Amino acid sequence: MKRRTFLQKIGSILAVLGVTEAEWLSLGNRYYQALAQPSPRKLALLIGINQYPKIPALSGCLTDVELQRELLIHRFGFQGSDILTLTEEQASREFIEAAFWDHLGKQAKPGDLVVFHFSGYGSRVKLETSPDTIQNALMPANVIFKSQNDKIVKYILEETLLLLLRSLPTDRVTAVLDTSYYPPNTVLGLKSRALQESVAKLAAEELDFLKQLKTQNLPSTPVVLAATSNPKQSAREGLFSGFSAGLFTYALTQYLWEFTPATTIQVGFSHLENSLYKLGSKQQPALLSSEKNQHVTSLLSADVENLSPKKREALNSSSTLQEKGAGGLGFADDLKNQLLPDGISGAQGVVSAIEEDGKTVHLWLAGLPPQVLLYYGVNSRLTLATGEELILRSRTGLTAKAQISKIDSTTPLQVGQLVQETVRVLPRNINLTIALDTGLERIERVDATSAFAAFSRVSTVVAGEKSADYLFAKLREISSRYGLFSLGGELIPNTTGEVGEAVKLTVQRLAPKLLTLLAAKLWRLTENQGSSRLAFKATLEIISDISPRVVMQRETVQALKTETSIKKSVQTRLIASLPPIVPIGSRMQYRVENQSNRLVYLILLGLNNNHTAIAFYPWETPQEPNTADTEPLLKQVIIAPGETLILPQSNTTSEWVIPGPAFFYEQQLIVSTAPFSETLAALNTAKYSTAEQGPIGPLLNPLEVAQALLQDLHNASALKTEINGTATDSYILDVNNWASLSFGFQVV
Repeated sequence: MKRRTFLQKIGSILAVLGVTEAEWLSLGNRYYQALAQPSPRKLALLIGINQYPKIPALSGCLTDVELQRELLIHRFGFQGSDILTLTEEQASREFIEAAFWDHLGKQAKPGDLVVFHFSGYGSRVKLETSPDTIQNALMPANVIFKSQNDKIVKYILEETLLLLLRSLPTDRVTAVLDTSYYPPNTVLGLKSRALQESVAKLAAEELDFLKQLKTQNLPSTPVVLAATSNPKQSAREGLFSGFSAGLFTYALTQYLWEFTPATTIQVGFSHLENSLYKLGSKQQPALLSSEKNQHVTSLLSADVENLSPKKREALNSSSTLQEKGAGGLGFADDLKNQLLPDGISGAQGVVSAIEEDGKTVHLWLAGLPPQVLLYYGVNSRLTLATGEELILRSRTGLTAKAQISKIDSTTPLQVGQLVQETVRVLPRNINLTIALDTGLERIERVDATSAFAAFSRVSTVVAGEKSADYLFAKLREISSRYGLFSLGGELIPNTTGEVGEAVKLTVQRLAPKLLTLLAAKLWRLTENQGSSRLAFKATLEIISDISPRVVMQRETVQALKTETSIKKSVQTRLIASLPPIVPIGSRMQYRVENQSNRLVYLILLGLNNNHTAIAFYPWETPQEPNTADTEPLLKQVIIAPGETLILPQSNTTSEWVIPGPAFFYEQQLIVSTAPFSETLAALNTAKYSTAEQGPIGPLLNPLEVAQALLQDLHNASALKTEINGTATDSYILDVNNWASLSFGFQVV
């Protein structure tokens, strides 16, 4: 369709509606609210581009489209015929514009829901027609063409895209942009979806198109979710178990599979940022906002590392981020009508196909946490809403085959039925995988491979060929030094060798750190906030002279069974800054609530801002404290049904104070219906000085403790004797018997 006709069509629609120009974005709206609400029709346009002419290929954009499509159809009730996908060469500038009119603009009616998704390269362009202006732009498949001696680009300016979204005749428009505009300073690690800034001409008709769009009276107020929040960040894509995907898209869709949309978008972004960090990237998602929301936008996109302590504190305590101020209470009032048709509050996957025997089903498991999916083993079990149990038989990437354990003829299997995790089977022989950077010389890679092979639980791969946990590479500033990096290229504290030091010596220095990182990998595999059947809630707070201030809150999803409980949860939740920020020197505590009808035991493990292992030590006060020979003992932390416990106790002798330096801090808070006997025994084997006997202190034997933790959770499962041949080489974890909540925050 010609541009002028396209604009005339838009203009005629606006004239009929008689609407006025609105803000680009209302922060009260949220992606999951929009998806879950009933609407006359739900339309989506999904774009993914891996292959570009004369530009290095991306790897995960087509998977992003698939992730979004499966989510929209099976989680939020979109019809497949109402979702248009443009991939690779189909996603040309002309086709994208035509799709806006033919699929969205022409079909959408007031009240309809529209979703737009883009995964591909972004860049910055300085137009020759306006040399003082640099604009963000999305890159379609036919990004560049030449006319005689001029370089003319077919970029889609971000401004044009936002105006197109606003042109749609419905106020329920949501866009997800898994791209970025500023390439990283280093090429280490994960692929970036940003290219260098260029100086080029934009086709004259493109500029005319933008100019005419600006003259239109545009009705829509779209929500635009961006993969990054400031110029220093780059949208990344990762290599997982047999597939690549955009980190933001994967984290976002996984979150939406598992969690009931009973929170503000700030809560969702808190979860996403935590997931992105564990995937190796410090990118922070953001909302694109209008000037009227400038204050809130600054909270979402601020470069917190450059803020003064006073400004950071202002961000943390800002009343604009309270639930009521974010418009969340109205959403809670409508939850009853917004839940999925079958009443499931969250899911780990969906039945995507049924084989002819009627007993074997294919599953799409995008609702499992990414770090868990890689090790999700045979004999893991999931249940359908109708109660039938599925036993996992094989898995490749995001897809799996399962058999139904007992067929109920009254409730036949159907494609689209959601599945929830009930038993998690994990292998015992999990290694830490180190990717060797391709920037290393061949002899350096050989030496590194040999050196890492000396560790029994560490393996190596070539960066970019297989999934990995960390990256071994040269320091960018000093090429004669080596270090260990996150997959996003951030140096792990205290992992660098000396200048001119041989590769093998640097690797040998890493021995204690590798054990710590492997231990953290193991306890992260226990995360089950979305599938645990234990009703449990934990709130991380900063202690102040007036009253504790909430930093973040986590609670098991399956605990939210009734509308009343959901409303109460939303109404009492106070949201701090995004990302969660904790100033150095803060006094911290956890407020943990056992909302179940069973007694539970608690353990807390984590990595501090030095990437050193830490644990919560429930020291038992000796009966004769003045006796020098009295050995300190650890006791089980027990929380009775309905009880709330503060950890550690808020008094002068047992405080948890956050030290420097500025870095990311993460903890795993885990409860079980059985005692942590082996975990406490492992904690007791380490010798601590009296000065180190604080409530939260260094963990000297992290790997032994992590393995003991998994064994305790395995022992708590009553099903291990029923799964023949699995218990000896696997951990079998029953979601009815444990809950594991992940907390992560930025120390500044």
